[in-house]
Amino acid sequence: QVQLVESGGGLVQAGGSLRLSCTASGSTLTNYAMGWFRQAPGKEREFVAMIRWNGGITAYADSVKGRFTISRDTAKKTSYLDMASLKPEDTAVYYCTSGPRPITSNQRNPGAYAYWGQGTQVTVSS
Repeated sequence: QVQLVESGGGLVQAGGSLRLSCTASGSTLTNYAMGWFRQAPGKEREFVAMIRWNGGITAYADSVKGRFTISRDTAKKTSYLDMASLKPEDTAVYYCTSGPRPITSNQRNPGAYAYWGQGTQVTVSS
C-alpha cells in the first residue's frame, strides 16, 4: 500500500508559476511510476505527466509540454510538478498517482495506477 499526500495548489494569475508536491509513504516505490492527472469541472480526468521512479524517464501531455516539469527526490519519496506559464485552461483539481510502472502505451490511462492522493486545487485567473 502507498499513501500519497499532495500540497502546493492555489490561485495564480495567468503566466504565473506553481509547484505541486506529492509525498509517498508506505511501500517502496521501486519499479513504480508517479504521475499527475487533473480534472476540471464537467470533464474527465486527464493525464498531465509521469515519471518512472527508477531512472527518472518522463512523459508529458502535449498540452503541458514545455511548460510543466515533473521530477522526483527519491530520498524524500516526493514527486514535484513545476508548472510555469500557467493558463486559465490549466485550472483543475490536480491528483497525484502512483503504482507499479504501467507499460508505455497505458501510462496515460488513469486506470493504470493503483494509488491516488486527495487532490489539490489549482486555479489560474485571466
